[in-house]
Amino acid sequence: MSLSQDLANLNAQNQSMLPEEAQIVFKEAGMDLLNSGIMEHTLKEGDEIPKFALPNAIGQLVDIQDLLKSGPVVISFYRGGWCPYCSLEFQALQKALPEIQANGATLVAISPETPDNSLSTREKNNLGFEVLSDQGNQVARDFGLVFTVAEKVRPIYKNLGIDLPAANGDETFELPIPATYIVNSDGAIAYSFVSPDYTQRQDPAELITILKNPDKTSKQSGRFNTYRTSA
Repeated sequence: MSLSQDLANLNAQNQSMLPEEAQIVFKEAGMDLLNSGIMEHTLKEGDEIPKFALPNAIGQLVDIQDLLKSGPVVISFYRGGWCPYCSLEFQALQKALPEIQANGATLVAISPETPDNSLSTREKNNLGFEVLSDQGNQVARDFGLVFTVAEKVRPIYKNLGIDLPAANGDETFELPIPATYIVNSDGAIAYSFVSPDYTQRQDPAELITILKNPDKTSKQSGRFNTYRTSA
C-alpha cells in the first residue's frame, strides 16, 4: 500500500471519530490558510535555500552546507511527532532510506519541536536519519512555510491531547506547512512538494524516481493548492 493510500485511510478514520463541529472548524481553518496566499511565498524549484545549522535530536549542530558536500539532500518539514500523518510519512521515509542513500542523497527531517521532543520522535519511529530542531521556525520561515494555528483550532488540539507550547517550547502556535525538497549539491532546489493540507505528503517512491532521473524534476514538481476536510 502506498503512503498516499495510508494517509487517506487515516484521514477517513479520524473524520469518523471527530465531532462534526470540529470537522467544520478544521475545514474552515484549512480554507483560510489556503486563501492566505502562503503558497505564493514558499521556496520553489530553482531557488537557493538559506544556509543553516540546526541541532539534531542529541543537540549536535548539523550544517546543511556540510551535508550538501556529499551530494543532494532531501529535506522533509513536518509539524511534530504528535502528528499521526507525520508518523506515517516517517515510516515510509524510513523504509525508503536505503534506496535514497543508494542514490547518493542524504535525508533530514525538520520541525519546530525542542531537541528533547525531536529525540522522542526519532526513537518512537526508530528513524535512521537526522531529525533537526528548528525552534522558533526560523529555517521554515526562510522557506516561506510558517503559519499560525487559528485560535478556533487550539481548543480542539488541546482536547485531542496536542500541546503545541510544550512540544515547541514557546507560545507562538506556529507550525510549518508540510513540505519536501530535493536540494542539489549547489544549494539550488531541484524539486519541491508543498501543500497547505497536512494530510497530503510526498510519496518516497516519487523522490527516488526523481533522484534517479534528476533531469526530469522540472516536470514533476508538486505544489498543491487544494484543501480537504482534515482531522
